[in-house]
Amino acid sequence: MPSFRFITMFANLRFVVIAILLNQLVPCAQAQKVLTVAAYPAVDSIIKAAIPAWEKKHPGVQVKLISRAYADHHTAMTTALSTSSKPPDVMVLESSYVARFATGGGLENLGAPPYRLNESKHLFASFSIDQAKSSKGQLVAIPTDIGPGTLLYRNDLLLKAGLQESDLTNSWDSYVNAGVVMKKATGAYLVAHARDVKDLIIRGGVKPGEGLYFDDAGHSLVTNERFVKAFELAKRIRQHKLDGKISAWSNEWAEGFRRGHVATQMSGAWIAGHLNNWLAPETKGLWRAAQLPENTWAAWGGSFYAIPKAAIQKELAWDLIQVMTLNPEQQLQAFKSQDAFPALISVHNDAFFNEPIAFLGQQKARILWREATQRIQAAKVHRLDTFADEVVNTELDKVLDQGKDIHLALKDASRLLERRARR
Repeated sequence: MPSFRFITMFANLRFVVIAILLNQLVPCAQAQKVLTVAAYPAVDSIIKAAIPAWEKKHPGVQVKLISRAYADHHTAMTTALSTSSKPPDVMVLESSYVARFATGGGLENLGAPPYRLNESKHLFASFSIDQAKSSKGQLVAIPTDIGPGTLLYRNDLLLKAGLQESDLTNSWDSYVNAGVVMKKATGAYLVAHARDVKDLIIRGGVKPGEGLYFDDAGHSLVTNERFVKAFELAKRIRQHKLDGKISAWSNEWAEGFRRGHVATQMSGAWIAGHLNNWLAPETKGLWRAAQLPENTWAAWGGSFYAIPKAAIQKELAWDLIQVMTLNPEQQLQAFKSQDAFPALISVHNDAFFNEPIAFLGQQKARILWREATQRIQAAKVHRLDTFADEVVNTELDKVLDQGKDIHLALKDASRLLERRARR
């Protein structure tokens, strides 16, 4: 029979073991919640700057920011939504991907309870809300920044050619004619690639209820006058050797801006920030901004926040998203630091819009971009928009490089899109 001392020692040992186990378990019980956010540049920088203040309001919650390059990010998000892998709690999407991701039904309907975004949608630029709707009319994302279309041009090259801004903007014909004069006087290409002109023309003149490539019944629109005009103009630019056949985001593309080999660039207003911050900062003061030729009002790009249905921390995700999108101070700070044009329209009245931009020769260009935002007619998104973009670009290449008839090219593109839409 064990002695009293042995029993006492055994009991004490049990208490020691229990105490050790409890010390190991307590940290687990008090472990922080983790809110996972996936984004791409420069939205990741905006989120990173906001994290400390947000975590301070949410003690016990850690924000884990996963940043990938633009293409890699969307590939990863596609995989996360289409497989059993765990998706992030907050997902940033570029506008062209919203409809594609919405089609699979993997995103929360932010317009419905408990999010109730429908009650706040009037606070955003109207075209950006339309970009966030699924084919069923559900708001599957919330805009944070937008891309009002703009024309940036090298003022030094324009002056050297004896031209003025109106020669570029009065009409698309005058734009091409100005390119001919400028090429002869300076050797610079009018645009990096004729495709850039096509992209902006098809985005302008979209009729209410229409999408970029499909009508409200899901039928192809690529044989209509928007596309004919876009292809004809791109062909003229190529015939006059006014484009450098340079693909966007390539090293050659950036080098063309740095060396003054490209005289104009049409894109979203965010392109000015990219040129200033990393593409061609040494060209500061040489660029100017204008509305697109023929007052073509078009949107190009934009970022949205979404919540996957399989997300774990949905309540916290929505809280962070509201800070990033519905807080005017946060939206303004993102605009000032990363040139992320705010989707929240109350910010558009801030005095910051009237400040000159040094990179654009002290021009007050934000006023132009604000006007464009008010005039843009949003195109309805379609699940096949990205695929349609690839098909149309392939046919345009056949026109530019192989001399294919424009109407035949568009007819072939339309046939392929109709066939894919019926699947």
